[in-house]
Amino acid sequence: MVKESSRTYRVADQIQRELADILRKGVKDPRLPEMVTISDVSVSRDLSVATIYFTLVDEERRQDADFVLNRAAGFIRTELSRRIQLRSVPQLRFRYDDSIEKGEHIESLIQSALESDRSSRH
Repeated sequence: MVKESSRTYRVADQIQRELADILRKGVKDPRLPEMVTISDVSVSRDLSVATIYFTLVDEERRQDADFVLNRAAGFIRTELSRRIQLRSVPQLRFRYDDSIEKGEHIESLIQSALESDRSSRH
């Protein structure tokens, strides 16, 4: 069981590294924002599906990026097949990574709770 999870981890890591290069050099769609960052890759146990989480500097272009990346998934998968040694390259699913936004929201809730606690003590 440990061997299987370490393999999925290695495949995810390799996909993440190669995707960064492919997005920088290979995808020429003008609708794709320049600063797309691959924050994480999750690969299913059977290596059939890879979910790619991305972030953007310009969050307002999130829908454009999501559309372009999912539309270009076939091309990107073909490019991956040329770069990595797998019997079958996983299907690619791109998802916007909103964990930073969620973290900022939680941080603001904590800060407001702390301020409220301080003001009620005085």
